[in-house]
Amino acid sequence: MERPKAKAVLEAILFTMGDSVEIDRLAEVIEEDRQTTEDILKEMDQEYRKEEKGIRLTTLDNSVQLCTKGELYEYLVKIATTPKKNTLTDTLLETLSIVAYKQPVTRLEIEKVRGVSCDHAVNKLLEYDLITEVGRLDAPGRPLLFGTTEQFLRSFGVKSLDDLPELNPVQIEEFKLQAESEVQMQLDI
Repeated sequence: MERPKAKAVLEAILFTMGDSVEIDRLAEVIEEDRQTTEDILKEMDQEYRKEEKGIRLTTLDNSVQLCTKGELYEYLVKIATTPKKNTLTDTLLETLSIVAYKQPVTRLEIEKVRGVSCDHAVNKLLEYDLITEVGRLDAPGRPLLFGTTEQFLRSFGVKSLDDLPELNPVQIEEFKLQAESEVQMQLDI
């Protein structure tokens, strides 16, 4: 294998593995002897040590690992602590609106309205801190009750649940009919 290709292969392996990889295993992959592989790794290490590179090679016993340069950790911390922007899919929005208007509500009640399982949606909304567990229903199995959070209010720019738009009774009836026809179509299939 030509040297530039061998470097690329070694770099790809070390990047993908994340952990240290034995030099003998790397030598097998690039079909070179151990000494040639070590020479290639030394060349790579010298290239990485240049100031404008953000990574370096670390040798651990008979293994090597691709690592971030220590002086760049502060930037890793910045990116790791930057909040992720969460995206609400139609399913999540539908589930969230059911919780907002019917709270406190159980998973089963949400599923009755939606007509499908809501486990994933509820778990995502909990993760995004838009809903929270507000207690347990006094019924067999003591199912969890869910309600919205202050983060929900902040995210949607409302001061209280009273500020949510009122549901139009005609639209509600249309939604019910639409849901019933969808359920019937599912049963016919």
